[in-house]
Amino acid sequence: MQEHKKFSILARIKSFKHAFNGLKLFFINEHNGRVHLFAAVFVILFSFYLQLSGLEWIAILSVITGVIVAEIINSSIEKLADIVSPAYHPKIKIVKDLAAAAVLVTAFLAIAVGLIIFLPHLS
Repeated sequence: MQEHKKFSILARIKSFKHAFNGLKLFFINEHNGRVHLFAAVFVILFSFYLQLSGLEWIAILSVITGVIVAEIINSSIEKLADIVSPAYHPKIKIVKDLAAAAVLVTAFLAIAVGLIIFLPHLS
């Protein structure tokens, strides 16, 4: 059994440092990360312009976050799969396709939410 360590503020700070480094790596090294970041900035600026309500902001920020989280998980799975099987493997392809499908489904939800919120403001 693993021994439990005492709570440490420094350890918590280090974990945040690792998480922020992961975000930096994602947005610098992943093309899709930069695409999602650009789209998120555009949508946020457009949302300010349209003066969305509080609930509309919650919906927009939630789907933006969902897409970015799904893409981070997808990128992580792809990197790990490439280490596990550097050569093509049909089962690794399935894993990668499933992870990409999660991003696609989340992006479709984001588009639907965006249309539901933005179209009435543009009419």
